[in-house]
Amino acid sequence: MSKRVLLIGGNFYPELTGIGKYNGEMIDKLASLGYHCTVVTSFPYYPHWKVEVPYTKSSRWFKKELKTSPGNASGSIEIFRCPHYIPKKPTGLKRVISDFSFSFAAFLKIFQLLFWKKYDFVLVVAPPFQLGLLGILYKKVKGAKFFYHIQDLQIDAARDFELIRSEFLIGLLFKVEKFILKKADIVSSISQGMIKKIEMKHPREVFFFPNWVDTLLFFPIPGKEMLKREFGFETTDKIILYSGAIGEKQGLEAILESAKALENYPDLKFVICGSGPYKEKLEEIKQNSNLENVIFFPLQPLEKLNFFLNMADVHLVLQKANATDLVMPSKLSAILSVGGTAIITAHEGSSLYEVVADHQMGILIRPEEPASLILAIEQALKSKDQTVGKNARLYAEQYLSIDGIFRKYIVHLQ
Repeated sequence: MSKRVLLIGGNFYPELTGIGKYNGEMIDKLASLGYHCTVVTSFPYYPHWKVEVPYTKSSRWFKKELKTSPGNASGSIEIFRCPHYIPKKPTGLKRVISDFSFSFAAFLKIFQLLFWKKYDFVLVVAPPFQLGLLGILYKKVKGAKFFYHIQDLQIDAARDFELIRSEFLIGLLFKVEKFILKKADIVSSISQGMIKKIEMKHPREVFFFPNWVDTLLFFPIPGKEMLKREFGFETTDKIILYSGAIGEKQGLEAILESAKALENYPDLKFVICGSGPYKEKLEEIKQNSNLENVIFFPLQPLEKLNFFLNMADVHLVLQKANATDLVMPSKLSAILSVGGTAIITAHEGSSLYEVVADHQMGILIRPEEPASLILAIEQALKSKDQTVGKNARLYAEQYLSIDGIFRKYIVHLQ
């Protein structure tokens, strides 16, 4: 008899980026390995912050759907989608309200599932961090094993970015988080730096469960020049690419500053691909600065993404200074897998800095230093050394392969 897994997460398939992408791939993988999987999640909305078609009309109430995954040996994946508040402009307070509205809706669904056949494992992916309370509830009532996986230190980020300024509220949220960490059977996270911070909150073992990449889907392609033509560029253009979520914590204004400083290079094109609440602000800056060398692209479909990433001469993986070790950039794994040359902002001593430096698979600069970014771009374009790209691909194959990561994760489930 196959083991039964219940995932509770705020983001899921068919979202193409961020936590939703990884949650979807995780459940697909578990289903292909013979686990019976059920998901309690939201309607897809990220990174556009609006419900995606064809869910727009049905998103005001609960909805059940079935998903068949390649290689699924245990039938369809059950997905229960819960309605929640989605702000058009997600400020700090509105994000909090959004998370709690989903948590309440998810509670109603979990309460219903308490009367169904027992799940052996309940997997909760944070953020929203408070979903861990639902994992505790299911564990207490049904006796399931509770896994708590942390993709983003949400409360730390809310405090450091001043999204929540009330010290009382921040303190209360940390107490709730500590309670969840104490009650979980297994806690995991995506970077060594985040693991250290979690262990400081509550002394316990935290497992390393990094974000993965399908190295068969993302791989190096020769003939970069011809790929550029497919996306409307000249073969002689030099492409500086940022591809991912467009939010405040990335510090993407630095891209526009670099574009302004380097606008005398006619073949240099800065491409910003993605969607998010900060995109309109960046487009406004571009217009006010008359930047003709900055081009915005929408999110690329999965079938084109490998070609799109291979097109770039230089990739940008940017974060603001106070985001170090609070988040591990999910976009980096695909860049490494295609053997891309990436300029990465990270403080010396952070886990991101150490892993990139140890494996010599990227160009490291300090966050929020525009002059350093401009210099790194110029040096990367002049360099003929392909060592960084080769090391990046090798690291992806050895440490980020989805099959290798799940072989280790399944040990905990068994």
